[in-house]
Amino acid sequence: MDIFDTFRANANPEQAAKMSAYMRDMFPFLGLPTPERKKLSRELLKTMGKQPADWAFVFECWEQSEREYQYLATDYLLKIADTLTADDIPKLRELIVQKSWWDTIDALDVIVGGIALRFPEVNEIVLAWSVEENFWLRRVAIDHQLGRKDKTDFALLSQIIINNLGQTEFFINKAIGWSLREYSKTNPERVRAFIDEHRAEMVGLSVREASKYIQTARERDL
Repeated sequence: MDIFDTFRANANPEQAAKMSAYMRDMFPFLGLPTPERKKLSRELLKTMGKQPADWAFVFECWEQSEREYQYLATDYLLKIADTLTADDIPKLRELIVQKSWWDTIDALDVIVGGIALRFPEVNEIVLAWSVEENFWLRRVAIDHQLGRKDKTDFALLSQIIINNLGQTEFFINKAIGWSLREYSKTNPERVRAFIDEHRAEMVGLSVREASKYIQTARERDL
């Protein structure tokens, strides 16, 4: 029995309905909560993690209807993330623009970010993504440096965010605030200055998220 059959054999229709509803019925689910999914796939991923990247497996997961298979693919990619290179970026782009929603995007941006940190030539790619029509590509560009702390390329982050100011898309404005908020834990002064300079172009959601741990000039003046 392969992992696809194993997942299906452990399906829980009642749980599936709840999980699908939580995701706004964007995708059907098998009803495997994260701990159960990881338990069922642990041995497979342990074995696959010692081998070269199996993109055929990843895309087979992406072709399945139920969302747990896309989670399986991202679990696998996260496990082998340190072995991925700039050559894998086009494949990751394919995943980003297919069956897109925040749950897979928030895993894929971490993977893209890790590659970009090791292979700086990827910076030009994510900068180009920041002006793509597909807003999920833009979200990955905005958030791909999350968690880098003092390794953050703030000049790049700033340009990517500037490219996305004035948007009405919730997931873009949330990402702007999130990326700035995370970097503010490392360098609050630079984030404060960015907000003060671009406040007129930023929506309230972005400002609130970005300002969570800092006090901006306007607030100090009140």
